[in-house]
Amino acid sequence: MAVEQGGAAEASAKSSALPGYRHYVLVILTLVYVVNYLDRQILNVLLPLIKKEFVLPDVALGALSGTVFAVVYATLGIPLAIFADRFNRRNIIAGSLFVFSLMTVFCGLAARFWHLVLARLGTGIGESGTGPSISAILADYYPPKQRATALSFYSAGLNIGLLFGFFGGGWIAQNFGWRDAFLAAGIPGLVLVFLVLLTVREPVRGTAERAMDSGHAPSFWSVVARLWSLKSFRWIAIGTGMNSFSGYSLVAFLPLFLTTSHHFNPLQTGITLALLTGIPGAAGTFFSGVIADRFGKKDLRALVIVPMTGVLLALPFGPVVFLSQSITLALAAAVVPSFMGAIYVGPGLAAVQGMVSPRMRATSVALFLFILNMIGLGLGPLTIGEISDLLRPSLGSDSLRWALMFTLVSGSVAAFCYWRASRTLRQDIASAPSA
Repeated sequence: MAVEQGGAAEASAKSSALPGYRHYVLVILTLVYVVNYLDRQILNVLLPLIKKEFVLPDVALGALSGTVFAVVYATLGIPLAIFADRFNRRNIIAGSLFVFSLMTVFCGLAARFWHLVLARLGTGIGESGTGPSISAILADYYPPKQRATALSFYSAGLNIGLLFGFFGGGWIAQNFGWRDAFLAAGIPGLVLVFLVLLTVREPVRGTAERAMDSGHAPSFWSVVARLWSLKSFRWIAIGTGMNSFSGYSLVAFLPLFLTTSHHFNPLQTGITLALLTGIPGAAGTFFSGVIADRFGKKDLRALVIVPMTGVLLALPFGPVVFLSQSITLALAAAVVPSFMGAIYVGPGLAAVQGMVSPRMRATSVALFLFILNMIGLGLGPLTIGEISDLLRPSLGSDSLRWALMFTLVSGSVAAFCYWRASRTLRQDIASAPSA
């Protein structure tokens, strides 16, 4: 088993102690997440064109945008995270980045629907290796009191990726076609691979807590047993899963919703959703971590109170967004839910990493993301698509409006789960094993 030793470990420890360098690493790894989300979610703004070309029902679109990707993404993330707790995480990130960028290019070459399905499976395989490794590296660069802020800055990459995906994908699809949009999305990641390999160093594990790394990684089942014993982890995982159920469903179907209910073209859809997800979305995702860290110094429960509050503030705006006949009113009401859309990501990752030792972190994040993505990405778009198809005979083109209302139910469940997690979070973090 590879363990950082000697001069390399000493150099890594010194570099990780420099604020300028660790901020640089944070920016580079955030760019990886930007490209990750760009490649993952650009499909959604292209769904109306793909639906038209291949003559697909909404449930097939939900499966393509959610289930097909989620199954491999969430499942393969676990073995790759086990490797990450034992070997060089930087190299795993670079290899994964290369694979999912190449697979995105292949999406643009699809001549049949099943070609697109296979390419999306490949995208999921590649992207499964980035999240756990990146979260674990950042936890070694940033101490617990700054961790939620750093992880929320990184998590805001998803909003920036959505911004580029919706705007760039919509513009390219409008002018050149949906296949060229995939080709354009895959190229930046292939370039970024070299920047990661040449400039990002693997930090010594436990550096942020000034803990000694023994080099021994607990077994997978030891990590599972540790997390399962924590009530707050179970509630946070289910809560984030239900929260992401709403988020992934909205990202998947809002382009089609704007097309069918408000008669937007791809460019109008791309610009609208880019502005909503990119600006208020990124601000909300980042500041959730800042707020959680600030209040978390006095009470660690802020890591779950912040996302719970965000969900409760967003819920009343949902019916206005989905049911209003006025596009102006609907978009104005969507600003608050967009701001709150991903505020659970950074605090959730920080809470999970605070519960385990350094050599458990990548595997713990992978298990957390497995639950989140199987519930959110695997079931969310598929369920909303199925509900829309079931309602279409009676509601016609308005079926998707009412199907999206179901996301209010999953959001309410998420808020309840965060409240339950707050009851035991402090004890569970305090019981974390030392390195």
